[in-house]
Amino acid sequence: MERTFEAVYEDGVLRPLEDLHLANHRRMRLTIVPSSPAEHDLEGYFSPEEWAAAAEDTIALEEVQQALSSMPGCLSETVVASRQER
Repeated sequence: MERTFEAVYEDGVLRPLEDLHLANHRRMRLTIVPSSPAEHDLEGYFSPEEWAAAAEDTIALEEVQQALSSMPGCLSETVVASRQER
């Protein structure tokens, strides 16, 4: 049985974020791979419907360039402000 799951390391203990349904004292072999911060930034940020709509979106590069050039200040400040509004 091979599974991938998220876990948090706290006070010397690796704690899964979901019930793994394993018998007590069951020995397992683990491979530790840090998750990227970007994965957590997107978690719950968009609904499944929004993701589906975005997958079909056909925005031209010129439209993106025009939208970015119209933003005052720097892009990171605009993104942070947008997230705070949500």
